[in-house]
Amino acid sequence: MNIVNFTPISALSGGLLIGLSVALFFILKGRMIGISGIASNFLVSKDNRIENFLFLVGLILGPLIYNLISGKEINISISNSLFLLIIAGALVGFGTRLSNGCTSGHGISGISRFSLRSIIATITFMLVGILTVLITGIL
Repeated sequence: MNIVNFTPISALSGGLLIGLSVALFFILKGRMIGISGIASNFLVSKDNRIENFLFLVGLILGPLIYNLISGKEINISISNSLFLLIIAGALVGFGTRLSNGCTSGHGISGISRFSLRSIIATITFMLVGILTVLITGIL
């Protein structure tokens, strides 16, 4: 295994920014951050609809603004069909509803609250991810 993108400084900085944003969001809004919950609330609930929309727009604009400021190009290539991506997205949406949250909600917000459900969910996410990488590496 060759670690090409070992970037401890940017990883630590990103982690600190995520932790700070979770804490600030909770202090200022009294809500936990979870992308699937915010997306679901934007689509279904009438409460905080504008705030949820702006949060989701920020997720898209953030990397684009970073790209402009840093001068680094973000290369994205899609190697599968649009149909498979739509199916995968629907399965992810179903999975987040089934587990009452996504990896960001459970892994960041839930674990910071010492939620047993979130700890178990995050361990499950990680184990399934590791298993998937091992299986696809073998095949």
